[in-house]
Amino acid sequence: MKKFTKIFIIAFLLCILIYICKIDIFTVKEVTVNLVDETTVIPVGQVSGLKLYTNGVLVVGMSEIKAEDNQKYKPYKDSGIEEGDRIVRINDIEVTDTKSLTDIVNKSEGNTLKIEYIKENETCNCNITPVKISDKTYKLGLWVRDSAAGIGTLTFYEPSTGNFAALGHGITDSDTGDLVEISNGEFLTTRIISIIKGKKGNPGKIQGTLDEQTTIGTIYKNTNLGIYGTVNNLSAINLDLSNEIKVAQRYDITLGEASLYCSIDNGKPKEYKIEIEKIFLNNNTDNKSMLIKVKDEELLQKTGGIIQGMSGTPIIQNGKFIRSCNKCISK
Repeated sequence: MKKFTKIFIIAFLLCILIYICKIDIFTVKEVTVNLVDETTVIPVGQVSGLKLYTNGVLVVGMSEIKAEDNQKYKPYKDSGIEEGDRIVRINDIEVTDTKSLTDIVNKSEGNTLKIEYIKENETCNCNITPVKISDKTYKLGLWVRDSAAGIGTLTFYEPSTGNFAALGHGITDSDTGDLVEISNGEFLTTRIISIIKGKKGNPGKIQGTLDEQTTIGTIYKNTNLGIYGTVNNLSAINLDLSNEIKVAQRYDITLGEASLYCSIDNGKPKEYKIEIEKIFLNNNTDNKSMLIKVKDEELLQKTGGIIQGMSGTPIIQNGKFIRSCNKCISK
């Protein structure tokens, strides 16, 4: 009896303590779970052309200048400018392309120019004095470029936004190897002229022309994961509007059968069989998140696998868009 009394007293005192300290031993924390909206896209798979225009002009090389006095000079020496830098202003005048740079330099009449340039996302300034050459024009000794062009595959169209994605990787400058910093660009139709089949030691490529082609849309972003833009002319795409499918989450992707959706003969896109051999779930820096193998005999006969120009080809598995094609191996 005494033992029961002690237990009762202890329990009673504990209840008083909980009440005084306002300890709630039965509180359950409410957690709100936000479900990810399911995005839907229409796979395109159409080989297309692109033109990118840089923000400023890109320095792609340097060379000595033979001046009017037959002496050789390096006006850029000790300026700090290197290949891969972008010149954006000269004497506080915006440089939009190679022509505007040439005009400003020639109007300088040999006076020192204040140059603003971008190096690894940092704004820098320097002074360069142009050199007069035999034809009475002035030079800085810098080779520059203001645009890039090529072909790739249009990956998908997103009906809810009117946006598109293409290529599956970024456009890099052929001389510097750096990702091209763009101000704008355009995506165009292209006419495929020939296909060079890929084989060991030769990746193969699709050859096409951008002459007399139609603009599909504008490009606003060049990233390591691809080209992004807005479709302005939907009729320029071989698009089946009823073919809208969900975008898969990474955990939806499995090893095994899948298909490419592309057009390599100027016709409507069609599906080709592939096999997903490896999945790299932790890769978030580029589009190389899986290794695939082409199994379709028709595609292998035509191309030998994935060749240049097919980057951006959409991959479909279990009725969902899982990613764009970047690199694979042949059968």
